[in-house]
Order: sequence, then C-alpha cells, then structure tokens
Amino acid sequence: MSSEVARVYRDILKAVVKHVGKEDHKSHFTDFVKREFRNNSNSLHLDRNYTYLLNSIHSHKDLLFSYNIAVDRTEEMKRVLGKSAASVGLRLPEVYQP
Repeated sequence: MSSEVARVYRDILKAVVKHVGKEDHKSHFTDFVKREFRNNSNSLHLDRNYTYLLNSIHSHKDLLFSYNIAVDRTEEMKRVLGKSAASVGLRLPEVYQP
C-alpha cells in the first residue's frame, strides 16, 4: 500500500512540475499539492484521477495546436524552434520589430 501511495504522490508532483513549471514564482502550485496530499492521503483514487486529468488536458491542448484549430501558432512555433536550436547549442536571433 505504501509503495502505491508513493507512486501516486510522485506521479502527481511530476505532472504538476511538467505542466505548470518549477520556477520559484510557481512553487505555490507544488506546495499546494504537497499540502493537500498529506492532509487527504486516503483519497488515492481521486489523486490518480487528477493526475490523469492534468496530463490529458495538456495532451488535448497539444493536439489542438498540432491540428491548427483556430489558434495562432506563431508563439508555439517560436518555442519549438527555440528548443530545437538550444538542443544543438544555438540561439534564435531576435526578430526586428519596427
């Protein structure tokens, strides 16, 4: 039972860090999840469902971006290109804004 609790706890923290971020100004999300998990540790099913929901929402959003459903993709493409450039040690140049 305790290994299942640890796995669910790890999964929910991993999902929050992945989808919300781990910067200092976003640490209150992680702190909230830790506090609620410790206070309500007997609701494993609910915690597992919340983790699944969080991952599913972000997967759905990524699918909408990939299908270009009435979404301006310029920021998304800049982010993807920036990640690709960073993976080989390069940076994208700043775009001139008149």
